Amino acid sequence: MTAQDVASAAPEPDRPRAEPAEPPTNPKRKVLTASLVGTSIEFYDFYIYATAAVLVFPLLFFPEGDAMAARLQSLATFAIAFVARPVGSWVFGHFGDRVGRKATLVASLLTMGIATVGIGLLPTYAQVGVVAPVLLAVCRFGQGLGLGGEWGGAALLATENAPPAKRAFYGTFPQLGAPIGFFLANGVFLTITQTMSEETFLAWGWRVPFLLSTLLIAIGLWVRLTLHETPAFAKVVASGERVKTPIVAVFRTSGVAVVLGTLIMLATYVLFYLMTVFSLGFGTDPEGGLGYDRSQFLVFLLVGVLFFALFTPISGLIADRFGRRPTLITVTVAIIVFGFAMGPLLGSGSTVGVLAFLIIGLSLMGLTFGPMAAQLPELFPTNVRYTGASVAYNVAGLLGASFAPYIATWLAGRFGLNWVGGYLVLVGAITLVALLLSRETKDDSLDAIPSRAA
Repeated sequence: MTAQDVASAAPEPDRPRAEPAEPPTNPKRKVLTASLVGTSIEFYDFYIYATAAVLVFPLLFFPEGDAMAARLQSLATFAIAFVARPVGSWVFGHFGDRVGRKATLVASLLTMGIATVGIGLLPTYAQVGVVAPVLLAVCRFGQGLGLGGEWGGAALLATENAPPAKRAFYGTFPQLGAPIGFFLANGVFLTITQTMSEETFLAWGWRVPFLLSTLLIAIGLWVRLTLHETPAFAKVVASGERVKTPIVAVFRTSGVAVVLGTLIMLATYVLFYLMTVFSLGFGTDPEGGLGYDRSQFLVFLLVGVLFFALFTPISGLIADRFGRRPTLITVTVAIIVFGFAMGPLLGSGSTVGVLAFLIIGLSLMGLTFGPMAAQLPELFPTNVRYTGASVAYNVAGLLGASFAPYIATWLAGRFGLNWVGGYLVLVGAITLVALLLSRETKDDSLDAIPSRAA
């Protein structure tokens, strides 16, 4: 037998089998930038309405008469967005779980942006009468619709691209959009009110923050259009496990998670809108409130929001180290205690008392809000995660935030600030019960794909 025969008879060495192509990954910096920039823009759009609902809309979009009645009517239009947000979570959640995270995030940003720019172009009550508040309500609904799809997608963009041990920290980047957006919104309003007269501000200056959104939207779209789909959703597509009707599937397979997620977010929402919208109205009301100058109280709020931003990433690090559930239980107990201190601190009327109220309350807001972008998505499987997390987040907004400024304003005017603190204590207790009934999700895998649900 020749050497050639021996060689031909020898078994061939194993050849590497072709592996299925891995989905393209997104660079860490691009993921964090896209989730942060997008939510910052969305929250900026949302908060300029909240500020204008207190400072501008009662004067320009409702009939002259009782100032308190006009403020309550304006706050009622503010609440419309929270009715729209669950609708947005259903619509955008459907496409987020069917088409993908990237395309849906682009659509939600456009929806929010068009509605916000539209508000800046609206005629006032003096120009078109009752049509003005109707158009304002329609645009506010559009804002809510867009934000209803934004948060869930941004949270998934961050957490589904994150290393397992850093999901809560990555999840704080879309959460940072809230303090950044708030800081930008109120900073723009403060700059405008400092640089123009009251007459000019009410004539056209109030429109500038809404129209500036055009530039921010362009930046957000550019960032998001350069992203790839998240690896977790790409695996769902490859496995053929996308569901036909995510909203049906999420309630069929994860109904308890929706309820618990909603109640876990409840205190967070009430706390934030008491600290911002209600406190701004009460702090600047010369009759039944503290009577601070508008610009001065906006500065107080901006100081408090810095602490909100500081404690948001810190909360993610804590939640990654000790777990979501113990972190949120501890913070919720602190929120309940803060509810008892709310009346004495804000009611003191002193600069020290008011600043202490804002700094403590908004620090707690950062600590409770930060882990939510990991906590809520982790409650749901990949193929219904966009819908599930969005529905829980936005139904909590409907229950906890939509009428919070209205209820608090009514309670303060009728019974005093201590009752507003009692309102916070009540919702804090509800959230605490939901957390005690929930499970820890820190070590769960986000790649788990259940059998086809619908």
